[in-house]
Amino acid sequence: MVSKEPNYFLISVSNRHNLDLCLKHSLAGFTSSISGLWTFLDISEGDYISFLYGARVKNLYKVVEKKAYVNPENIGPWPPVTFKMSGKTYYFPFRLFLKKEREFDEPMVRPEFSYVAENLLLRGGYRKTHFQADRKTLSTVSEIGTSSCEIEEPLTFDSDTFEPKIVFNKRLQKIPEKFYFQEIILQSIIRNMITTIALSEILRVLGITIPTENFEVLGEKALPEGFIDIFIKLKYPAGANKYILVEVKTGRAQKKEFEQLKRYTNEFGEDAAGALLIAKEFPRKLPKESRVLYIKYYFDQLDGSGEYSYDQLKDRLRLEMI
Repeated sequence: MVSKEPNYFLISVSNRHNLDLCLKHSLAGFTSSISGLWTFLDISEGDYISFLYGARVKNLYKVVEKKAYVNPENIGPWPPVTFKMSGKTYYFPFRLFLKKEREFDEPMVRPEFSYVAENLLLRGGYRKTHFQADRKTLSTVSEIGTSSCEIEEPLTFDSDTFEPKIVFNKRLQKIPEKFYFQEIILQSIIRNMITTIALSEILRVLGITIPTENFEVLGEKALPEGFIDIFIKLKYPAGANKYILVEVKTGRAQKKEFEQLKRYTNEFGEDAAGALLIAKEFPRKLPKESRVLYIKYYFDQLDGSGEYSYDQLKDRLRLEMI
């Protein structure tokens, strides 16, 4: 098993008022939506984050603690968000407590932020709660601005906490405590497993002799053709990079997924060292692609009427090459 290095994420903030509260209290909050849960689960204690607002990146923080709060409508500091289209109101149960490491306010147009800026450009705007940056970006932001560990006004909350659970029966969903299993949660779990366990075997089967520790496993990557669910690349390429593209499906892989992955692989040309299609089921006849691995996933001893924490699902996940 490979020890997990800290990841770096940019967290998109919806308005200036909420950003000011995040900065004032060294605190990040996410709504009682599946996207809010996904962000909360995807980011771990020990990871690093910056805030993203108005095409500017603010500060560098280390995540020191994660908590999910009961009755978030009663504890602030962020006001609820109501969407006009659906009429639904969301509060902020999922929270990250942060330690400020560097203080800066930099435009996204800096070349140092090109990895994330390209993602934003290709998706036509934010419309996403968080973006995972690469190792090179983290190295850069660790040197810009000034060193700081100041928290203007740290907050404590007089409310019970809970551990969010994932269920596999929609009737058991009880937001925000219990969420129905969705593909973005599976993507996060698989990314984690590839990072810590499966990458060495993937490289071996693809015939890649570069050491595992030279690669990084990143979240969704925007392309002109669409979006790659998981993106594996060299941390610090010299001359040329090596890319492994990963598509994840919760159900059965269809013809369109095979064709889509082939287009993505062709887009990277010779730099595409391979691709993975991970799904619950596959058709009997699979396209013969020399650089594509087909992998079934399942959760060991899963009770369809049960409820599971994110860590429990990580422990039960199994990947099986076919």
